[in-house]
Amino acid sequence: MTVDIQRLIAPRSIALIGAGAWTDAVAAGNIAIGYRGTVWRVHPTRASTATTTYYRSVADLPEAPDAAFIAVPNHEAPAVAGALAARGAGGFVCFTAGFSESGNELGQRLTHNLVEQAGALPFFGPNCYGFVNFFDRAAMLPDQVVGLAVDRGVALICQSGTIALTLMFNDRSLPIGCVFTVGNQTRLAVEDLIEILCDDPRVTAFGLYLEGIKDAAAFARAADKARSVGKPIAVVKSGRTAAAVRTAHSHTGALAGEDAVFDAFCRQAGLARCDTLGSLCETLKLFHVGGALPGRKVLIMGASGGDMAMTADVARSLDLDFAAIPDDQGATLRELLTDRVTVANPFDIHTYLWFDPPALGRVFSTVLHAGYDAVGFMLDCPPEPKADTASFDAVIEVFIAAAQAAPSRAALIASLPETISARIRALCLAGGVVPLQGQREALEALSLAGGVGESWRSGLRAELQLPPHQSAAESAAYGLSETDGKRALAAFGVPIPRGRMVAAGAVAQVAGLVSEAAASLGFPVVLKAVGAHLEHKTEVGGVVLNVRSSADAEAAGVRLAGLSHTLLVEEMTTDGVAEILIGVIVDPQFGQVLVLGAGGVLTELLSDSVSLLPPWSRASISGALGRLAVAKLLAGYRGKPPGDVAALVDAILAVARYASANLATLVEIDVNPVIVRPAGKGVVAVDAMIRLKNPI
Repeated sequence: MTVDIQRLIAPRSIALIGAGAWTDAVAAGNIAIGYRGTVWRVHPTRASTATTTYYRSVADLPEAPDAAFIAVPNHEAPAVAGALAARGAGGFVCFTAGFSESGNELGQRLTHNLVEQAGALPFFGPNCYGFVNFFDRAAMLPDQVVGLAVDRGVALICQSGTIALTLMFNDRSLPIGCVFTVGNQTRLAVEDLIEILCDDPRVTAFGLYLEGIKDAAAFARAADKARSVGKPIAVVKSGRTAAAVRTAHSHTGALAGEDAVFDAFCRQAGLARCDTLGSLCETLKLFHVGGALPGRKVLIMGASGGDMAMTADVARSLDLDFAAIPDDQGATLRELLTDRVTVANPFDIHTYLWFDPPALGRVFSTVLHAGYDAVGFMLDCPPEPKADTASFDAVIEVFIAAAQAAPSRAALIASLPETISARIRALCLAGGVVPLQGQREALEALSLAGGVGESWRSGLRAELQLPPHQSAAESAAYGLSETDGKRALAAFGVPIPRGRMVAAGAVAQVAGLVSEAAASLGFPVVLKAVGAHLEHKTEVGGVVLNVRSSADAEAAGVRLAGLSHTLLVEEMTTDGVAEILIGVIVDPQFGQVLVLGAGGVLTELLSDSVSLLPPWSRASISGALGRLAVAKLLAGYRGKPPGDVAALVDAILAVARYASANLATLVEIDVNPVIVRPAGKGVVAVDAMIRLKNPI
């Protein structure tokens, strides 16, 4: 993004144009935040007062405004944008709705006119709630502005005005530097703001609320830039339960829904995907105080066995490593706490040293230097001013002192969000300790922040592999027959079974040809009816397994001839350890996506899959296989031999090479199942479906 938006987001002069109630709210917000610049009001009929002058048009303003807020009827907004451009304004927020979001021809035409009239001006919207810049004390928001000016803080970027307000209204002491809403993203989109704000040293991290992504490639570049400057991103994206937008022709298409693809992007690009606004806030606090965590190795301690038991239960579904306390530190802790305390993780330190600050400080210092990525101290304080918090304050101050210059990130964790006061939160932040509110949200934040750090250290990237744009006339697709699909994949190194084709003719002829083919391959064999019209052969009885005699082959061949004029006789693999699905889909936004999962009959039963964006490497594929539930089968399960994982990775890479080579035409690949044989014996792709675009 090359456009300069500094005048727009840190204006020295503001013009509020149009509807009284909305622009009055923007003016009040600037008073609340302590804006020190000039505010001009523009309205065609509103009378001036002793304190406020109303100009009739943009042309009447004394100077070109740095920023303008447009709240006029939608048919008037393009002309106002044109007037601002003619005056040399710095940009505007188009609050007015009724543009492309309406989905009708008028809205599209008005959007086109707005862009044309605005010329090179940067703008937010239309249908946009505006922004608040706490760094520079400027508000372009038609609502209440709540928050304090800060020198450092996170940048919140939202596709919902209400969500932006909710985050701004948080009572979690999250240091917010700026809040942006983007509306229709007609000119300034989420990815543009990330890229621009990466260059602002005051921004410590990014918090996003997304409903969709305008330009996935630009979003990926922005995420990569944020990573390069050490500013992590936490994101909430709606639509986890929405149905995939594509028609699922295969198991691959069904498994790789829109949400799974975005999850894969977050994992590889190093973004923390949060489920709730609460976990977003807590994760951002961790990011603000020190950036991403190096990893997920944590120690949680507290003075309550109940808290520690709850920690173990609450964290059971989270990817956190509660590693045992090392022997050296364990010995020190046993000496300090005596044998009355069990040294474990989670760590119940009891209250024996509660009123012995020096000894308690040594306990805290010991665990903070024990090699953990983060150490959390759980403590819920009584409400202020209803109770005496002096003893709690003293213990917290000891913990903060111990955290100074410690290698582990230190966090004070409250089980309930409300049992850590604003005063204590401020004290913690000033001392470099992260105040985390709510046990589940705190543990989620630790896991997410550690996941980002692990991704960054691994060097993983998301490099989108997008096909060239094609017109609707070119988007029709056709499927290769199974035999053609297998041959195409085999040319790239995918192992396929030996087989023979049989052309179905007279019944006696079919029986003889099938029997001959089966005998030449050696029993047992598999018989299939094949053809482009049989994408799902098993559903119509088009596959016969474990054929062990000529008589059985003849009978099966006669029956299958009723489904297709072409039959396939193949050798049958009988020593499989596991069955795996290898697929590739082309996501409308993120391009080619590799999908790995449990194959064969387990595909629908388990829905066990993982999605990977390019670049595809042996390391990334091996890591993805390890995340599958069927990884236990590949490793050797209940006395069975381990599978040939190296050969499986080779086959997956071969499918990926085919996908890359056919970027312009590929619609979908579904290789299911790939039978994994015992280690050293290879793998066999026994079925394949490939769909390609059919250019006209």
